[in-house]
Amino acid sequence: MSKKVRTAVFPVAGLGTRFLPATKAMPKEMLPVVDKPLIQYAVDEAREAGIEHFVFVTGRNKGVIEDHFDRQVELEITLHQRQKHDMLKMLGEGLPKPGQTSFTRQQEPMGLGHAVWCARDIVGNEPFALLLPDMLMRSKPGVLTQMMQSYNQNGGNVIAVEEVEPNDVSSYGVVGRGDGPDEGFTISEMVEKPSADEAPSNLIISGRYILQPEIFDLLSKQSKGAGGEIQITDAMVTLMGQQNFTGVKYEGHSFDCGSKVGFLTANVVFAMDREDIAADFKSELREVAAELLDNFTIAD
Repeated sequence: MSKKVRTAVFPVAGLGTRFLPATKAMPKEMLPVVDKPLIQYAVDEAREAGIEHFVFVTGRNKGVIEDHFDRQVELEITLHQRQKHDMLKMLGEGLPKPGQTSFTRQQEPMGLGHAVWCARDIVGNEPFALLLPDMLMRSKPGVLTQMMQSYNQNGGNVIAVEEVEPNDVSSYGVVGRGDGPDEGFTISEMVEKPSADEAPSNLIISGRYILQPEIFDLLSKQSKGAGGEIQITDAMVTLMGQQNFTGVKYEGHSFDCGSKVGFLTANVVFAMDREDIAADFKSELREVAAELLDNFTIAD
């Protein structure tokens, strides 16, 4: 029987340069999609999947993330005095329980693999989930929950994947598909940013992983890869020679909120999911879209 996955790691040390000047003083993970920051969506997804311990790998100027997952007594008192009980309840539901969060620093921007390695002493000798907050998932049940179902059946390591157009694979890590259904198939190979001609499939890694602790030892010895950084994919390729990797082609849709277009699209889609604002927002969208189409042109 596979060990239970209790811990999730969230790499949040990036500088967010693609969103400057908004991210000059605010972490990109705190950028809101409608009225909830990106990091909160990732934590909620992990909590739904049964995660009990939330580990944040931070960098400088990221203290607001720690504050976000703490109580604000003055705010709670004010909301109570104003009879804003629904807001109080919402804030309470978003908080991990005391002792469920840990924070560690990645002092240098040395890549995702290095960020994961920085969490090694907190995670210990247990399997763990890895969630990249930039990738916002719209799915029911959550993507990590779907992955847990596969993990409980297959054990080992699990990676969430999705299909892209074949010509787009060069921007992603790509997996080769072996035997098994969409809910849990054998990963036969893994390639980082291959050309369309060299890609083993059009299934890309989507920012959600369940990994065994042996990955930490491999990361400690991993040489720098693409971009001069320590890449998690390189270590996983080595681990494939020792352990099984399962792919889950999840039901749902992802939004790359590390890009401006993905972030803006996510705000529109998630707003349309909200019963409290969807009708009014749809009306505004129609009006604005009609005006834009009549009055604006996009340069070639």
